[in-house]
Amino acid sequence: MEEMSPDNIHGLILAVSSSIFIGSSFIIKKKGLKKAGVSGPRAGEGGYGYLCEPWWWAGMITMIVGEIANFAAYAFAPAILVTPLGALSIIFSSVLAHFILQEKLHMFGILGCVLCVVGSTTIVLHAPHEQDIESVKQVWYLATEPGFLAYSAVVIVVVLALIFYYEPRYGKTHMIVYVGICSLMGSLTVMSVKAVAIAIKLTFSGMNQFKYFHAWIFIIVVTICCLLQINYLNKALDNFNTAVISPVYYVMFTTFTILASMIMFKDWASQSGLQIATELCGFVTILSGTFLLHKTKDMGNSATSTRGATSQSPRETPVFINSGSTRSSNSSL
Repeated sequence: MEEMSPDNIHGLILAVSSSIFIGSSFIIKKKGLKKAGVSGPRAGEGGYGYLCEPWWWAGMITMIVGEIANFAAYAFAPAILVTPLGALSIIFSSVLAHFILQEKLHMFGILGCVLCVVGSTTIVLHAPHEQDIESVKQVWYLATEPGFLAYSAVVIVVVLALIFYYEPRYGKTHMIVYVGICSLMGSLTVMSVKAVAIAIKLTFSGMNQFKYFHAWIFIIVVTICCLLQINYLNKALDNFNTAVISPVYYVMFTTFTILASMIMFKDWASQSGLQIATELCGFVTILSGTFLLHKTKDMGNSATSTRGATSQSPRETPVFINSGSTRSSNSSL
């Protein structure tokens, strides 16, 4: 195991801070969405009443602070270090959902949180050092290589298919549609965010990068991708349980982001086979933790329901039902 570089340590601190804020923002925004749904059309039905809810804006501000910290982390550390640490946001959002939104977290969910921490620690200790980049034009060159252009084209085609064909038909019953859109666009967002963060870092060091058009193109891509993600993440939060969205979104987002980073920045090019294998084991450990959180999310609720009403039919998997159905069934108990 190599000693962590100062840049990686800075990236680590910023990434952990980001996870705390982002994990909390899910819960705060969900409270705002629930309040807005009482007095008008829900976000999942195309309503925008949440824009008048202080809770939703508080959640947005919290998320923005977290994203700024995350943004800064990418200027110092490689995506393979920063992105998996998003698992910590799962822990914060799941625990807060348990206490604030009454979305119960079973003991196996706690074990899932522990696995996420262990996997994240493994990746942190074996993450590659950030490669030296001296200009935003160097990032542009990496982004316009055939491999990454092909990846970007596939992502755009799949996202368009999800938005225009699958979302109108299956969006409210299959969470994977909304989360897929957010995750795929998120991988492009991270690559562009990293480019902009590097440009800002170099500019502050005395080398102005915003005199190049490349930096402004990356800013435009970040803006478009973020707006799409916010829109479809709101729909996902309004239709499905927060403690289910968080881990599934994390798994898909992290997988696509690491793949995009490998293609664009070639993060693993300078590492040994043992280091790569250790990082993969850490990532699989995180995936196991998020899967456990997902599959055992409603075990505590199911036990309570069995004791309270013996005639109730088994609960459906929360990935395939909307929160309106869940609230209706809960109110009938």
